Amino acid sequence: MPVPLYQAKAEFFRMLGHPVRIRVLELLQDGPKPVRDLLAELEIEPSSLSQQLAVLRRSGIVTATRDGSTVVYALAGGDVADLMRAARRILTELLAGQNELLAELRQAEQSGR
Repeated sequence: MPVPLYQAKAEFFRMLGHPVRIRVLELLQDGPKPVRDLLAELEIEPSSLSQQLAVLRRSGIVTATRDGSTVVYALAGGDVADLMRAARRILTELLAGQNELLAELRQAEQSGR
């Protein structure tokens, strides 16, 4: 029996649900990067990065190629970068709405309402 689309989407978003994975995807938006560059940016243990990269690789969202002893990671497609930009826009809108509400609350507090 095939997995319903909503369940597949939930599993996809669960796979994205780790800060290191999100940061890796953000870094790879600028183009392929060797593991050493990712390590320098993330400042985490190599074993932790390796574990998170393995999750992204298994999901098919990133690719890995070997260049001698160097492993280079890249986004599997442009849609991933689009998704990251869409998430940024959504968060920006949500936070702007929260700031507006906070300003209203502060104004009401000052006026004694």
